[in-house]
Amino acid sequence: MFRRSTIAGHFALGITFSLLGACASAPSATSAHAAIDVPAIRRPQGETPQWWFRSGAAQAAQASAQAHAEGQRAKNVIVFLGDGMSIPTITAAHVLAGQRKGVDGESYRLSFERMPFSALSRTYETDQQTPDSAGTMTAIMSGVKTRAGFIGVSQVPKRQDCAASRGQELVTTLELAAAAGMSTGAVSTARITHATPAATYGHLPERNWEVDAAMPAAVRAEGCKDFAAQLIDFPVANGLTVALGGGRRNFLPAGVADPEYPKKSGARLDGRNLVDEWTSRHPDGKYVWNAVQLDALDLAHTPRLLGLFEPSHMRYEHDRPKDAGGEPSLAQMTRSAIEVLKQNPNGFFLMVEGGRIDHALHAGNAYRALDETISLADAVQAALDATDPAHTLIVVTADHSHTLSFAGYPRRGNPILGKVRGATDSYDEESTAALAHDTTGLPYTTLGFANGPGYTGASDEQPEGPKHFPHQPKHYTAISKGRPDLTDVDTTDPDYMQEATVPLGGETHGGEDVAIFASGPGAAAFHGELEENTIFHVIVQHTPRIRAELCRLGSCNADGVPVDRPTRQAWLQQVAPAMVR
Repeated sequence: MFRRSTIAGHFALGITFSLLGACASAPSATSAHAAIDVPAIRRPQGETPQWWFRSGAAQAAQASAQAHAEGQRAKNVIVFLGDGMSIPTITAAHVLAGQRKGVDGESYRLSFERMPFSALSRTYETDQQTPDSAGTMTAIMSGVKTRAGFIGVSQVPKRQDCAASRGQELVTTLELAAAAGMSTGAVSTARITHATPAATYGHLPERNWEVDAAMPAAVRAEGCKDFAAQLIDFPVANGLTVALGGGRRNFLPAGVADPEYPKKSGARLDGRNLVDEWTSRHPDGKYVWNAVQLDALDLAHTPRLLGLFEPSHMRYEHDRPKDAGGEPSLAQMTRSAIEVLKQNPNGFFLMVEGGRIDHALHAGNAYRALDETISLADAVQAALDATDPAHTLIVVTADHSHTLSFAGYPRRGNPILGKVRGATDSYDEESTAALAHDTTGLPYTTLGFANGPGYTGASDEQPEGPKHFPHQPKHYTAISKGRPDLTDVDTTDPDYMQEATVPLGGETHGGEDVAIFASGPGAAAFHGELEENTIFHVIVQHTPRIRAELCRLGSCNADGVPVDRPTRQAWLQQVAPAMVR
């Protein structure tokens, strides 16, 4: 499908595709035949924000043409992001989900695994083989790959260089949707100012600047604004329609007691009470901080909603029943968000993150990681039940992988969190119900980690041997007794931590491809192996209102395809001229 141009430095994607008309109000789709030229560059040196945007547009258009998805129009878009949800994590989670239901786990499918279309996503960032959540979610939300640690900013400036980031801000799908008159929402089990949700609305060259107290004084003096403040000061008049998650401390000033934990207080140094500001700006909106308050709302008549359910991240699903204040599940937050958002006849854009999948994997605790993945699947099912598939594009993916492995030769039906029972070698004649043993005669588990806090040497927190959640060591000593004997250890216990090969205080991300699952208008374009930033382009090419907003920013070619990276200055000039300096 690729034909190289004779003009040095360029190649043409020789594709034929039909696209929707540039105007969101167009009564019918129009056909166009075009080739999107993308410069042939020396990589990675020649990669630029504009190159990433254009190449993503070309790949999305080609994928759509190959799938005959041209002409499909989405009114609503929901992006589900399983943070760190690697393919081994998905596989192990569907086995666990099936086994919990008393059915065959190996053949069981989670809600999103039943979606009709799927693809692989390449997750590397412009500066790292193994990426972080900031740069990867920025790619998904803006169509441009960038550096690790950057939120809504291109790869051009250095990290934490506030001044150099001016003019390098990337326009996000949520911002485009808001400007186009759609309702918008961000939901997460992490802090709503954490990397993934922040990438829907925020712009900073440092992911850790969630609250002003985390920012150097010089950076604040330069005018960079923390993510909590950016959420509240969202430049489109109506702001985010729905924001649900954790991170309450980032919205409250220092010295103001938390409503759930009186001994804890806010973290802001600027004296702003962002919760009070939000309620003052939106007198028709509702603010809640626990599940009882959320349950009590008449959501069908709630025009906007802010929910902050913990000072920091929300609890793991396994630990949620222990929360005295009461937290909603991810599925409940998803249903609530959709109930509010669907009131808008122009449609909506919603991002939902299962943020604590990643945290459990970093903690080396497979039980909670799989449990959180099942919770995300429940949220996806809630969205499928609450929306019309003819009008709603739903995309489920991950930002990056992790080092969780699914290995050994466990027999069919073996507990996924258990020790391997079955063959020891692929040449064994028959699988048995007996424990498999390593070459020293010790049993081992199906799941393990390449690195992390599950290393069995002695640490400054726990003695040599199996580790138990939570475990956040700063120092280790090398293993002196060999692998621990797991014969009498209950590896299915929720607090058991799988063995890790390399001792680290926290397990790392992985660099391999992750999965994309999709349903609804335009979903067929998700096939094959795509660059992660192409997800944005598939979405905007099949969502007329968002695409029309890009065209108004001068991004579109003659065929109405967004191919040129829009500047945020131009976007601000349209939505909030007074903010443009």
